[in-house]
Amino acid sequence: MKKLIALSLVLSASPAFAATGPFFSLRNTDFVVLIAFLIFVGVLVYLKVPGKLMGMLDKRATGIKSELEEARALREEAQTLLASYERKQKEVQEQADRIVAAAKEEAKTAAEEAREDLKKSIARRIAAAEGQIASAEASAVKEVRDQAVTIAVQAARDVIAKQMTAAEGNKLIDDAISQVDAKLH
Repeated sequence: MKKLIALSLVLSASPAFAATGPFFSLRNTDFVVLIAFLIFVGVLVYLKVPGKLMGMLDKRATGIKSELEEARALREEAQTLLASYERKQKEVQEQADRIVAAAKEEAKTAAEEAREDLKKSIARRIAAAEGQIASAEASAVKEVRDQAVTIAVQAARDVIAKQMTAAEGNKLIDDAISQVDAKLH
């Protein structure tokens, strides 16, 4: 019940019920509120609040504009730096590619030189081996000849010893001495 009484008091005190009588009367709350509002606006205009408000807004707009220009300048500087770094990165990449290409070329050249050196070394070793073989062959031929001469001399001695007498042997020795004497003088 108390709630019902409070609700009726609230509804009876509403602004719609307060505005009674003629509009241009101090008893009409709408008129009083209108006059108070006009006085408030007049005080604001007298104190130059709209001008100050506009000045603050202009100042804020100028600050925002300068910040935007600064941001734009920073963006342009960043783009310039980015382009510069991209250019440098391309140059470094090109230099690295050139270094890799040069290293590959040097490796190919070194491999070719190593092959040529190996071929020359093999040729020298083959020549040395052939020389050793020829020397061994000549040595073997000489040894065989020496052996053949020794055997032939032995065989001739045996044959001569069987067929020759002492008188013929002395005659042959005298002939050989005279031939040697003639050839030496």
